[in-house]
Order: sequence, then structure tokens, then C-alpha cells
Amino acid sequence: MSASPSSSAQAAREALAVRLQHLRKDAGLTGKELSARCGWHPAKTTRIQKGAAPPSDADLRAWCAACGAGDQAEDLIAIARAVDSMYMEWRRLHRTGMRKTQQDLNTLHARTRLCRVYVSNVPPGFLQTPAFATALMEKITAFQGTPDDVSEAVAARIARSRFLYEGHHRYLVLLEESVLRYRTATPDAMRGQLRHLLDVMPLPSVSLGIIPFTAPRTVWPLEAFYLHDDDLAVVETLTAEIKVTQPRELADYAKAFGHLADMAVYGDAARSLIQAALDTLG
Repeated sequence: MSASPSSSAQAAREALAVRLQHLRKDAGLTGKELSARCGWHPAKTTRIQKGAAPPSDADLRAWCAACGAGDQAEDLIAIARAVDSMYMEWRRLHRTGMRKTQQDLNTLHARTRLCRVYVSNVPPGFLQTPAFATALMEKITAFQGTPDDVSEAVAARIARSRFLYEGHHRYLVLLEESVLRYRTATPDAMRGQLRHLLDVMPLPSVSLGIIPFTAPRTVWPLEAFYLHDDDLAVVETLTAEIKVTQPRELADYAKAFGHLADMAVYGDAARSLIQAALDTLG
């Protein structure tokens, strides 16, 4: 796994490494002695202890056995898997197609009460129409070279829209005006997508703001991010999904969202921007 650009993932990886160091020291072992017991080169122990190499399940079991702490192995494996999930390359997430990732997101949204969303590229999945989602996912699949299960993935993504109508979910959504203008799909699909945004605006579960091109910027355009309640931010980059859980970073995303929300327009002003984008499509 490549190093994460998120300090949350790196901090968690380093915390696991420190715990492994403590296990070794509590057992009274040097790095070389532990390596000999595990049957690997001392350089591997050094990399694991520095957080530079993610240990496998087998590595953790061997480490714990060498330290006489076999009862801690499963706990450490669970921690390592959680760390691993903080930074996931899209190609890895989509290695069997996109459907499973969409279903996992549905599970996350099901337990989220307040979702604050900022996008600068495309509308969030739960506001996409089937035609727009199909066009977008076809492009993503072709770019990533991953298995094509677009029809199943679209169905799973569109199913997420049910949270707009059921339960006690609340969505605060901020779109850059560019999202309305990018020709991500055919003109017909774009028209349908923009009209859908107008249709969902009156929903009590949705607050939709548009950040105009002309808005004075206090925060520059950012990568798309989703704040789930107050304990998780999911950030989408070109190559990976990053899950942020570190309180300091979560506070930064919440602060950025607040500034972006202040730059946005709502209600009739937002509808006018959507309608203007619609008019350009003829």
C-alpha cells in the first residue's frame, strides 16, 4: 500500500508500530532476536517498527507469538485492517467492479444522521439520476481499467437516494457552480440531472447551496469530501478514497465546510444558477 497523504492514516499506522515496539520491549527482545524468532530479516522488523511497511496478518501473529503475547494477535490484526482501510486506492476498491463499493457507501449513509457534502466536480451520488450515474461510472471504469459492472453499481448508487425520503437523515450539500456546467454526460443526461437538482431542493432533508463563479473566495476549490456526523470525513481524490478520523483534521474539514457554506447561495438564487446552466443546454 502506498503511503497515505492523510495524516490520520499515517498517525494510526505509527500508533500500531509503537504498540508492536512495546510488545517487543516488554518481552525483553532486541530487534534482531525478534527477527530470528519470526524467521525474517532484521530489516523487516525495522520497517514494521517505523510504520514504513504494513504488517500482514501472518506477520502480526508471528510477532505476537515471538513475544509470548499470542492472545493479542487478533486485536492487532483488527487494528491493522482498520488502518489499511483509511487509505484505499480506487483500483483496489473496484478490483471486482464498483457495485460493492456503492453498497458499502449505502451502509455508511444508513447510519449517518447529518451528512455535509462539498463537491467541485460532479453531483454527489445520492443526488444523481440513473442516466448521469451511468455516464459517469462508464468513464470511471474505462479510466481505471476495472471490471465493468456499471448497471449493478448504478442501481446500488441510486438506491442511496432513499435516505432523502426515509428516516431522520439530513444532507447539507454544497456544489461549485462548475458542477452545473461540466459536460460529464450527454446533453439529455445533463438536462435530466439539472432538473433533478431542482426537484430535490424542496425536500426537508436537503439543503442545497451553489457556490457561484463570482463568489469572493475565503477557501479555494477543494477535492470532494463528505462529513459523516462528527466522526468521519471521506475524501475523494483521483486515485484513492481517504477516511479521516483524526479530530484535528475533522475540525479542519468542518471549518472549511463552514467557509464554503458562507460563500454559497440558496433558494431562488441557487435555482437561478441551475436554470442558467439548463438554458445553455438548449
